[in-house]
Amino acid sequence: MNESTLLPAHPSRTGEWRRSAASLQTDLANALEANKRLTTRVRQLETRLSTQLGEDVWAESGLGASIDIDQLQRRITLLEQEIADKRGELEERSEELEAARAANRELTRSPNHRT
Repeated sequence: MNESTLLPAHPSRTGEWRRSAASLQTDLANALEANKRLTTRVRQLETRLSTQLGEDVWAESGLGASIDIDQLQRRITLLEQEIADKRGELEERSEELEAARAANRELTRSPNHRT
């Protein structure tokens, strides 16, 4: 870029000024950063589009299972929650059993110590 492109056509007009090298470097850095963000976003959109097209082709081909994948994922989530609930109940019952065993041991010892 030569200096004539940096100077305004009519220097006497208000608001026109020569752009400094620092100003141009800042603009370049901002443009490069915007380019990175746009490149990342394009990749994300390409991935989403590819995934969606793949799912559409798979569904239309009839080669896959006929059960809806979303339905299966919801079922998995429900079963995982049920497992977590059952583990909590099992832990609670185990604690109760241990407390009952401790009480039983104490009750068994008490009559033996009185004789």
